[in-house]
Amino acid sequence: MNQLIPTQQNSEGNLLVSGRDLHEFLEIKTKYADWFNRMKEYGFVENIDFILVTQKRETNNPKNPFTEITDHHIKIPMAKEIAMLQRNEKGKQARLYFLELEEKWNSPEMVMKRAMDYLNARVEKLQTSNLLLEQQVNELKPKATYYDMVLQNKSLLSVSKIAKDYGMSAIKMNRLLHDLGVQYKQGDIWLLYTKHQDKGYTQTHTHVIDVDNSRVSTKWTQKGRLFIYELLKQEGILPLIEREETA
Repeated sequence: MNQLIPTQQNSEGNLLVSGRDLHEFLEIKTKYADWFNRMKEYGFVENIDFILVTQKRETNNPKNPFTEITDHHIKIPMAKEIAMLQRNEKGKQARLYFLELEEKWNSPEMVMKRAMDYLNARVEKLQTSNLLLEQQVNELKPKATYYDMVLQNKSLLSVSKIAKDYGMSAIKMNRLLHDLGVQYKQGDIWLLYTKHQDKGYTQTHTHVIDVDNSRVSTKWTQKGRLFIYELLKQEGILPLIEREETA
């Protein structure tokens, strides 16, 4: 069966359809907001059968170029019941469509595919965690063998503060360090290449938010700051204070 009404999958593995797409397919003449409010009277519960979503759309008004549109992401059982309530040919088509969707969605092949997708996502998350752990272990190594003034200095700097010394943004500094072979991006996190990980240039900390969520922050040590200075100096890039002195 062709995709009469577009569907999407949420993070919990539920198949969803847009309320507005269903409203359009059923050729409902009533305004969407009024129609959906009437459908809710049949006992559907928000955050169980559907969720409220909003999206921005462009307008032709220069003073107000965007407007906010309300929509709802509906689970298939609710969409099927709504189709049955219409009591017309379009409703019948939608109901048959949703029945076939449910059958395919719950087939052994699709159940196995969703399980594999879940496992692959977990493996990817675990690999990222292992990379972070490896970097944190390597960053701790110099503390056991070096006792120079740089390593004893406890002050840490964010990349944005170092970038400010050079009159550039953190985004530009991160990209520059990437181009120079210092770091690479893993998801939303910048990690040092292996050859730099055990030099004590950075310290990475994991802040646990809850059981399933955490936030990682990486800051540069004073030794790392000096490393960046020497590296950029070789490329002819000096901090602002040295440029002013040269001028």
